[in-house]
Amino acid sequence: MPDSKTKYIFVTGGVTSSLGKGIISASLAKLLQSRGYSVTIQKLDPYINVDPGTLNPYEHGECYVTEDGAETDLDLGHYERFLDRKTSQANNVTTGRIYQHVINKEREGAYLGKTVQVIPHITDEIKRRIRILGKTGDYDFVITEIGGTVGDIESLPYIEAVRQLKWDPEVDSLVIHLTLVPYLSTSGELKTKPTQHSVKQLQESGVQADILVLRTEQSISEDIKRKVALFCNISEDAVIESANAETIYDVPLLMQKERLDEVVLNKFKLASASEPDIQEWKNFLERLKNPKQKLRIGLVGKYIELKDSYLSINESIIHAGVHNDTEVEVEWIHSESLTEENVSNHLASLDGLIVAPGFGERGIEGKIAAVKYAREHDLPFLGICLGMQCAVIEYARNVLNFAEAHTTEIKADAKEPVIFLMEDQKTVTEKGGTMRLGAYECKLAEGSIAKAAYGEDLITERHRHRFEFNNKYLEAFEAAGMKATGLNPSGGMVEIVENTNHPWFVGVQFHPEYSSTVLNPHPLFMEFIQAINKQKQ
Repeated sequence: MPDSKTKYIFVTGGVTSSLGKGIISASLAKLLQSRGYSVTIQKLDPYINVDPGTLNPYEHGECYVTEDGAETDLDLGHYERFLDRKTSQANNVTTGRIYQHVINKEREGAYLGKTVQVIPHITDEIKRRIRILGKTGDYDFVITEIGGTVGDIESLPYIEAVRQLKWDPEVDSLVIHLTLVPYLSTSGELKTKPTQHSVKQLQESGVQADILVLRTEQSISEDIKRKVALFCNISEDAVIESANAETIYDVPLLMQKERLDEVVLNKFKLASASEPDIQEWKNFLERLKNPKQKLRIGLVGKYIELKDSYLSINESIIHAGVHNDTEVEVEWIHSESLTEENVSNHLASLDGLIVAPGFGERGIEGKIAAVKYAREHDLPFLGICLGMQCAVIEYARNVLNFAEAHTTEIKADAKEPVIFLMEDQKTVTEKGGTMRLGAYECKLAEGSIAKAAYGEDLITERHRHRFEFNNKYLEAFEAAGMKATGLNPSGGMVEIVENTNHPWFVGVQFHPEYSSTVLNPHPLFMEFIQAINKQKQ
């Protein structure tokens, strides 16, 4: 078995952002996990927001929510999907949270009158956050991904903390630096100068990379690897190629082929006799690339221009599709473009429909128009969070004939507030971290679609919302065929609604997409794909 002392791996990036540090980190973690090691990953984000909860999705992609109610970076979704392990608030740290903690301590007098400075106080807090997982989680490896790129002003305290940890005799660590090797088509050459300058920038901060991962669109020759190793003070075997992949799920196998996990183990002087047991992963890829059938699902949302805004939903569709031997083509539909007059033009060719979460008025009438079309045309439907609330509003208007039904989020004085502000949210004034967040229980009704999907009476799902179904209208809805098939057992809050006059129509207040993983797709998405395939046949 591995050494009981936790090993720390830091993943930094250079030249440009969006090189895929999160996927490389998750892939390495998967390979180490497949060798029998216990691994976790954390993300250090340099922005000053305390968390991404108040950020517009256009700014930062989706906000991922952990079971303990932390609003976190979307990379934590990759970590959970690859490792099939839950993360927590400790897995995501921001500059805002670091400074908030240090300033609070200063106000309490914890520093005994000392001048509070970036070094040592901010860097000490960063190091403490990094080591929390190693001290409390009983992990063999903690992989820490540092957001941004080397040289960014906001990243400097994190790089300095890494430098200090590298010299700490109690910490066994190494640094993986991910950098770009661009291909110039005019000369037909791969250029290594950006990598050399990136490594030099890291060295100027006092940190020497132990392993280089080179992102490239072209295969890197052994000569180029030798050149990079020579100029960057790195052994040749520690120069790893990371070429463009057909899918992110190919990356663990590509990293295994490049022996990234072996190099890491060798650097730590750990045994690496056994090969990673990733046959299940290979089986997933085989089914992903060789589907037996195909279908088209529409995803209606207001942030369609940036598909990362719905990253977890898209990945959940892929997972469920693969396990149903089905290739799912997602049609991205902007809710602002939909009206009752043109909705059939957008949805008529689809096999199923998902109406996505979101906040605010923009595009909501387009979502309601999409729900109406799905209801009237027996199109399999899944509404998530606001998508579920739109389904309730549409049903109230067009089936119950409550013409002025709405959510008080959009219309505070709605005459028929079928969706309204939760009681414990009415006194909330601050926006950050104050919603109903994290895992809550839900009791499922016998004979429901949800019960058939989960196969359990009581489930737990993650939430992120302020508004809920108004139980004052529950009797009217159920009498007309929209049943509350999932209720929170402690407060009676409606968590799931199903239209019993429809082949497959489900709305959920929670976010099932946060719980889907590569090897364990979410049961609701599984049931959704199965229902569509059955209806097509």
